[in-house]
Amino acid sequence: MSHSPASGSSLSAARRSRELAETVGGPTVDVLVVGLGATGAGAALDAAARGLSVVAVDAHDLAFGTSRWSSKLIHGGLRYLASAQFDVAHESAVERGVLMERTAPHLVRAQPFVLPLTPLVSRGQAALAWAGFRAGDTLRLTARTARATLPAPRRLSAVEARHLAPALRTDGLRGGLLSWDGRLVDDARLVTAVARTAAARGARILTRVRALELTCSGARVRDELTGEEGEIRARAVINASGVWAGGLVDGIRIRPSRGTHLILRSDRLGPLPAGLHIPIPGETNRFVLVLPQGDGRVYVGLTDEPVEGDIPDVPEVPETDIGFLLDVLGSVLDVPVRREDVVGAFAGLRPLLDTTSEAHSGAAARTSDISRRHAVLTSSEGVITVVGGKLTTYRRMAEDAVDAAVAARRLTAGPSPTASLPLVGAASPQVLDTLPAPRHLVRRYGTEAPAVLALGAQDPGLNERVLPGHPVTAAELLWAVRHEGALDEADVLDRRTRIGVVPADRAAALDAVRERLGEALARQG
Repeated sequence: MSHSPASGSSLSAARRSRELAETVGGPTVDVLVVGLGATGAGAALDAAARGLSVVAVDAHDLAFGTSRWSSKLIHGGLRYLASAQFDVAHESAVERGVLMERTAPHLVRAQPFVLPLTPLVSRGQAALAWAGFRAGDTLRLTARTARATLPAPRRLSAVEARHLAPALRTDGLRGGLLSWDGRLVDDARLVTAVARTAAARGARILTRVRALELTCSGARVRDELTGEEGEIRARAVINASGVWAGGLVDGIRIRPSRGTHLILRSDRLGPLPAGLHIPIPGETNRFVLVLPQGDGRVYVGLTDEPVEGDIPDVPEVPETDIGFLLDVLGSVLDVPVRREDVVGAFAGLRPLLDTTSEAHSGAAARTSDISRRHAVLTSSEGVITVVGGKLTTYRRMAEDAVDAAVAARRLTAGPSPTASLPLVGAASPQVLDTLPAPRHLVRRYGTEAPAVLALGAQDPGLNERVLPGHPVTAAELLWAVRHEGALDEADVLDRRTRIGVVPADRAAALDAVRERLGEALARQG
């Protein structure tokens, strides 16, 4: 078996320059996609997989917006059952199974969670949660996801709960509930894999290209690296710019919801074989999640707060969110986590579609109550916008958007094949387990892990870690530039690897990353 990059899937600065020159002012393409988060990259792949000619642009980088700020979970839709959104719940469970068993088993694996039954969780609440987990397992069954992929929920004794989460307070702990869901090794890596798979199918993936104005026949764009402007002509235009969608198309009203996560060092909580579901006091169906990352860090999230005003490129984390998450976390721990233990924090803005009437569009309706259904809307100009939804259902959102484009513009294309189309690096768990590469590389690169490892055989210096205590090596930086479209240190630090999410780690690694990046770009040039 060859472990070299899939034919045509490599993204690089040289490829970007060449394809940008061919695209701007060039022949009309079938589909132009604006936005390269999960949904936009998914739409580019979906259209290209149907045989359409595709260009996809983003003003920044792959996964620059909401798609890199998620909980890294591939949810089965349990939350939507509680609010009677059965269609959304089923769709989520189906898409979770698609990712775990067919398209990205290298990037998505089963994650166990413990819900500790502390004195703050009444027996009625515990019974409700258990019924929910059993219903979630029924969802798994209806979605035809194998039991081997997602084990059954079960009750835990207090001893078992402490074994899976040793940091739990023992006073009054009467046991726990164990459940399973899908979790990504990294959301930005998923987007990169989707974009590269689209590129292998012929899509032109152009980062640092800002859409200034959209019409049904294309866009006026600006190359953010040179400032040059021009036109991209297309038969259909899909606006997949997430929380910024309303800025490109009139009549789209987004109600962003902020989800905040804290970052702790793993040693602060000790060994965590499982994540934690911590019930939020006074809420029946909301939890704070504790998510061990396997790289020396633990994420604690998340909030669900409405955001007013202009949409920033990178959302700020308010101290109120940090305090709230620490309070809930402290309710179940032996030793409370202090503010100074928080080494980083990030917030993502969910692009929820505002379907309330003008009279009721104020803050009265909580964003946590807004449906996570996605919507595909066609403007009076003929631009197709896809909004709402969530990371788990990105593939279905992309399929629906391309379906709309094909129908509206009478493009010649068959149905979407993406539910059975493996992403770059994908293989069965049996194949992945036999790859001659360290497990942490296989979880990030799948079948390409041996090729990443081989870079170190050519240059032993590439085997060195970029940051002490963090698994990323210099070889991964070179791979990001040669094959994953990274153009500068921010692309590498903040999205291809997640070193930059902890400010102190970012500062410590910056010089090494700049040095390696300069060498890699010089070799390309």
